[in-house]
Amino acid sequence: MADHAAASARPHDSAHLHVSGTARYCDDEAESADMLHLAFGQSTQAHARLVAMDLSAVRAAPGVVAVYTAADIPGANDVSPVADDDPLLADGTVLFFGQPLFLVAATSQRAARQAARLGKVACDPLPACLTIAEAQAAQSLLEPTQRMAQGDARTALQTAPHRVSGQFDMGGQDHFYLEGQIALARPGEDGQVHVLSSTQHPSEVQHLVAHLLDVPSADVTVEVRRMGGAFGGKETQAALFAAAAALVATKTGRPAKFRCDRDDDMVMTGKRHDFRVRYDVGFDDAGRVRGLSLLLSARCGATFDLSAGINDRAMFHADNCYFLPDVEILSERLKTNTVSNTAFRGFGGPQGMLAIEWVMDHIAQALGRDPLDVRLANAYGPGRDVTPYGMTVEDNIAPQIMARLRHDARYDARRAEIAAFNARNPVLKKGIALTPVKFGISFTTTHLNQAGALVHVYADGSIQINHGGTEMGQGLYIKVAQVVADVFAVPVGQVRITATRTDKVPNTSATAASSGADLNGMAAHHAAMAIRDRLTAFAARTFACDEAAVRFTPDGIVAGDVALSFAALCRKAYLGRVQLSATGFYATPDIAYDRAAHKGRPFYYFAYGAAVSEVVIDTLTGEHRVLAVDILHDVGRSLNPAIDLGQIEGAFLQGQGWLTTEELVFDDKGRLLTHSPATYKIPTASDRPRHFSIALWDGENLKPTIHRSKAVGEPPFMLANSVLMALVQAVAATAPDRRTMPALDAPATPECILRAIAGHCGRLEGA
Repeated sequence: MADHAAASARPHDSAHLHVSGTARYCDDEAESADMLHLAFGQSTQAHARLVAMDLSAVRAAPGVVAVYTAADIPGANDVSPVADDDPLLADGTVLFFGQPLFLVAATSQRAARQAARLGKVACDPLPACLTIAEAQAAQSLLEPTQRMAQGDARTALQTAPHRVSGQFDMGGQDHFYLEGQIALARPGEDGQVHVLSSTQHPSEVQHLVAHLLDVPSADVTVEVRRMGGAFGGKETQAALFAAAAALVATKTGRPAKFRCDRDDDMVMTGKRHDFRVRYDVGFDDAGRVRGLSLLLSARCGATFDLSAGINDRAMFHADNCYFLPDVEILSERLKTNTVSNTAFRGFGGPQGMLAIEWVMDHIAQALGRDPLDVRLANAYGPGRDVTPYGMTVEDNIAPQIMARLRHDARYDARRAEIAAFNARNPVLKKGIALTPVKFGISFTTTHLNQAGALVHVYADGSIQINHGGTEMGQGLYIKVAQVVADVFAVPVGQVRITATRTDKVPNTSATAASSGADLNGMAAHHAAMAIRDRLTAFAARTFACDEAAVRFTPDGIVAGDVALSFAALCRKAYLGRVQLSATGFYATPDIAYDRAAHKGRPFYYFAYGAAVSEVVIDTLTGEHRVLAVDILHDVGRSLNPAIDLGQIEGAFLQGQGWLTTEELVFDDKGRLLTHSPATYKIPTASDRPRHFSIALWDGENLKPTIHRSKAVGEPPFMLANSVLMALVQAVAATAPDRRTMPALDAPATPECILRAIAGHCGRLEGA
């Protein structure tokens, strides 16, 4: 196969449309005169029994056409991905503040939102669990506590030369996608409905809408051309708004649009799970872990959503790059009366990985050693290559990546320079940290590791491709187009990318788990190869040569002694009645997992990386700045280096935001207080360090993925762990002779940094 298209750095397929403002999103669709706009009436209680709803004032409000409650739903009142426990509209019991109670359809968005506030709801309040501590005290669990273990952690802890324990908290995170939740439904014939949805999972939206309307899935078509960001927040959460729009469209016979207001969006949709981590670790003089007991406690929210899989992945990644011979990992999935937390870039991996990085720093602090040396002492290696879930690490390149980055980023010299700086500066303190990433690639729910594609080659040589993956800005479409262009050795501009539609490729998985290019790229490749094989056989027959003598080149087709253009061959093939359309399918091989035992091979391969972050803190104000970041990341044989570099930079900065500025605050009633850009602080351009160096590891995937590439969507997010660990080092520098671990929770806001400094310096009472 030619590789001129597949391995080249090319712009995002929609880049010129983005910068010119002509890229079409759901909200850009023309609104017909009879279109209805929707809003939810929301709960003002965190937990209550619904007694009555008086919606007469809502129905009488200007512009209101219809108002619906749970009783008006013809099928299943459910928009959950797994457990059938997420009602579209509350029925009987309210589970969290902001939960949808009724649905308003009006002639304008403003009219719908204003009318939704007029409902009079009578409730009997019920006891509410809002925090991790409250849920633990009440033993409020979504499912039994899960256990993953290897060896004998208890005995190893008792016999270890050194032993420390601790606890720290990490907060949640709002997705804050640029395009909010939105859906537009148009009624069709015989009860059919077409839904434009900003969703990562069109097939799931299709099936949930069908169940809610009590119609076959074939009567519901879901379409997605592009999303203005998603980050996991549109994997399950988009179904709520799509189902509402579809319900109104079928009930009224008019098109219906739900464009959620930003504040409502933040209140009603799930976040990254916040975690509390407790650990007890035993180790030797070199800092090598002998035994570890780890408790991961997650606030899951009011319903199941994807919390089981997310917390499973936190357990999977609680080893990161380190061999843990004797370990017990416990995972508490706590049910609270807050909005259900959901998928977010990394899907639990960041929380599990940060836990073990914290443990590594605590070991180093207790021994007075460089944390990087402790990390390297614990790295996977020969004879030390089995994970706590029983999977052998076959492609371990983390030590080499860490060693190269240590050299290239001048880690040791900079660490010495920082020590000298801290010694002469009483107010400003610097810190530096190098942390690695080992991230498993595959859906841990095995059946989701499948994808389909549909490729058409037209008689003029132009190509159209459709697949089950969705484009949320990450560059999936251009990568898959490059794969198809490579098969036929044509310019990528000759491949037309079309919207993802459930009536073209059915039963697809979400574009998630960093598997979009792996799955859909391979499915598209299989489809394109089926057509190329037909063209090859046709050319061999037509020009009387062996099939081996037919070659697809950037200059055209060579068939024995005959040369012709790709378009000319396609025209001849059409006239020769050759099928020029094909479907492709791909299912990830070699994966299986026993969830009951928490043992198996849940991942096809691992993606690796490492980052060095240098920070400075102001000990008087608690403010900090990230001064420099150096990254070395493994993407295998890159399909598109330009796209991959962009993904790495964006993921790192999003991770930095999670760990430093993005603070979710709920009051004692369960109401989200940080529900707008005025109170919730995502990173801005000024938070990007002035020195930001990204290099791609020179290698290829051990596994036969598409062109031996590796996933890039989620793994770089966890490179930002180096920022928090550098901040820990900076706080530790305020009392350099102490061998205790600074108590710095995430996000490391100025207030948190000041508290950590006060505690580390032994003056917490007067802080």
